Amino acid sequence: MAIVGHGIDVVDIARFDASLTRTPKLRDRLFAPSERDLPVESLAARFAAKEALIKALGGRNDLSWVDVEIPQREGRPEFRLSGAIAARIERLGLVLHLSLSHGAGIAVASVIAEEL
Repeated sequence: MAIVGHGIDVVDIARFDASLTRTPKLRDRLFAPSERDLPVESLAARFAAKEALIKALGGRNDLSWVDVEIPQREGRPEFRLSGAIAARIERLGLVLHLSLSHGAGIAVASVIAEEL
């Protein structure tokens, strides 16, 4: 296997919260139904993950935000993909590795795209 892409993104949680408050429909555009009621820290980390995924795939932002879901679970976070982005990942034969963290007012995510 070989690494073919890496993306990282950092989100200021307070600024992200202000954006969600100022634009209530933003939550529905950016997050799958299962994600929408999570705490703002978790939402910021998930947004960072979606941005990091775009970067790991070469910077094309042609994905539907709600087709990229990060279910709440114990242990290592994983993407649950659907739609065109799932087809693209499968067509490219990629495995995605995701790391999320938040604290001290920031959320960060890192995504590594690896060929099978």
